[in-house]
Amino acid sequence: MTPTADILPFPEKPEDRLRRALRTLDAALDEQRAAVAGLRRELGALSGAVAGLGTSLQAYSRGLADTQEAVLGAHAEARRLDATADAMLAACQG
Repeated sequence: MTPTADILPFPEKPEDRLRRALRTLDAALDEQRAAVAGLRRELGALSGAVAGLGTSLQAYSRGLADTQEAVLGAHAEARRLDATADAMLAACQG
């Protein structure tokens, strides 16, 4: 049986720990910058989509208003024709 040796780490200097911590912090800040840039891109895309939706809703609203106006006109014309038909029937019967 071969004896195994335990590997002991070299004592770490405070400066080395600080350098490693700073490198880790720099890496985290780089990741955060990339994430914020991505968020800004997505917010820009969302803003464009919302603006497009607003434009579509305005057009839809105008279309509904035009349709309402046409339906009200058709209804008024139907009532007028109904009254004309009633008057013609009354004249024929009477």
